[in-house]
Amino acid sequence: MTTDPVRVGVLSLHNSKETKAILNAVEDLGHEPVWLRQENAAISVEDGEVTVEPDVDVVANRLLLSNTEQPAELLGLASTFERILPMLNEPESVLGAVHKFATAATLADWNIRVPDALLALSNDRLNEDRERFGDVGVYKTAIGTHGGGTWKVDLTERVNPKVGNRQAFLQRLIERDSEKHRDLRVYTVGDEIVGAMYRYAPEGDWRTNVALGGAVEDATDDMPEEAAETALYAAEVMELDYAGVDLVEGYDGWYVLEVNPTAGFKGLFKATGRSPAPYIAKHAIERVGGEVDDEDVERIAGQLDDSRPASAPEPKATPDELPMIGYIEEVVVTGTSGSTQALAKSDTGATRTSIDTKLAAEIGAGPIKSMTRVKSGSVKSGKARPVVDLVIGIGGNQHTVTASVEDRSHMDYPLLLGRDILENYRVDVRRRADADAQEEKEVKRYIEE
Repeated sequence: MTTDPVRVGVLSLHNSKETKAILNAVEDLGHEPVWLRQENAAISVEDGEVTVEPDVDVVANRLLLSNTEQPAELLGLASTFERILPMLNEPESVLGAVHKFATAATLADWNIRVPDALLALSNDRLNEDRERFGDVGVYKTAIGTHGGGTWKVDLTERVNPKVGNRQAFLQRLIERDSEKHRDLRVYTVGDEIVGAMYRYAPEGDWRTNVALGGAVEDATDDMPEEAAETALYAAEVMELDYAGVDLVEGYDGWYVLEVNPTAGFKGLFKATGRSPAPYIAKHAIERVGGEVDDEDVERIAGQLDDSRPASAPEPKATPDELPMIGYIEEVVVTGTSGSTQALAKSDTGATRTSIDTKLAAEIGAGPIKSMTRVKSGSVKSGKARPVVDLVIGIGGNQHTVTASVEDRSHMDYPLLLGRDILENYRVDVRRRADADAQEEKEVKRYIEE
């Protein structure tokens, strides 16, 4: 053990509440937090000597592989740090966990109960065996987050082995109560359960994710022993230092659905009043021989301090780094039964992306997961529209969004891109993918006049 402060680096290129909370917890425990991100991180090899900037003793990996179209780049970055320094949630373990089918296969191989599932690379192979899951099953992209890329599907209809460029698979639906769907999220750090919560699906949906509006209830003290032991064992098998383990109860026991290496804290704190941040900070500090007072950990866990850390590097303005999108853009839109190219209109005044009813049916967008009230024009109260999950590809980027479905047959474009997508781009209103067609239309109008 050492009484010297430990420099804990949190490797995170985003501004999540969880990253900030871990950094603040390190400082509150009397050690030195370092936020490793674009503005300050570098690795140098000079005359055979490797150095990391800023200098740290241990790294907590918080890279979100599931939120990027280039996970190999982030995986390589994390691997570079891990070759040099001790790391919590090592990249190989994170990769196995973010790929949901790899997780299922690993857990099943270690005799942990998971729902039956099938991943097939060919369309024919996936569909020839889909009837074994019953008339209704779960259809997932192998990599996804916050409930995106997960559908409850009618398996009397064919499905595709890919959603866009992401592999997808079928999974048996485990449900004890179809009227009130719930699951159990257990947050583990090391060999300890920090907290647990039941998550209930919002009205009109079957997914329990807090990011989608799911309700939560503290389950830390009264969850079944089988569920607690299964969660700890699953995290150990996946070799994760900290994880959110999702379980669901079937008639024959508890099944592990996912093991999330970057699980959020917000829902857990709301349900339990406990933050995992100081437990992760403690785990990192003690990994390299630092000392932590357990009473301080318990005290700090009673708050979720996600304020901007004093250790945060000064942000740099990067508006020019956002890619450009046109007023009218050609995109690839994908549902559970197919993909197609379509013209989409950019509308910065719309909160949510919307899709024409006919196009939604063509690609198998759905099933309808809920209803949303949308304001339109001079109608102040708005009207209810069904919403579905879509994957929309723009250039080399893909976005999983919850889109409203409406009859756009009287409009020029079957898709409208809302701020849920446009926040990732700059919009050039002069750029149109249909510029030639528009010019031809204007010429025709001029001749007719």
